[in-house]
Amino acid sequence: MTDAERAARERIRRQAVERFEGGEKSRDIAAAMRVSVRSVERWRRQWREDGETGIASKGSPGRPKLSDTQIARLERELERGPLAHGWEDQRWTLARVKTLIGRLFHVSYTVEGTWVLLKRHGWSWQQPARRAVERDDTAVELWKKETWPRVKAPRRPAGPGSSSRTKPGSR
Repeated sequence: MTDAERAARERIRRQAVERFEGGEKSRDIAAAMRVSVRSVERWRRQWREDGETGIASKGSPGRPKLSDTQIARLERELERGPLAHGWEDQRWTLARVKTLIGRLFHVSYTVEGTWVLLKRHGWSWQQPARRAVERDDTAVELWKKETWPRVKAPRRPAGPGSSSRTKPGSR
């Protein structure tokens, strides 16, 4: 959220407070300001509990939790691999990265938030190709070109009794 957007939200909340002080009902305020009744009720509660500071914008809830220095350290640790951090194989999963962030920085992310963080910093989703050591790619290509066309079932022609949308002779 930009500073201008945050200021606009606070302006709306201050207008709501003026209406609270005037004794207006939440649903009337919501309709006039084109916001939800639930939001107005939440603002009213915050205003009653904390006054003007209660309705001040707290900023975007999605703001990054890690500094640039912490991101750089995380990337170095990810490059070291999962084995260096106690996992038994060389696969980074989002759950493992989430756990690593918690261990290193004492910050909690969701699995989805971990993915957003990684994507934002240029990491991509990859899955290792698992192929048999004995695989012969040349033989596979030859089989696909020569054998597969002979063994696959031929397509049924569209005729009477088929599920074709066109009827014979309708063209």
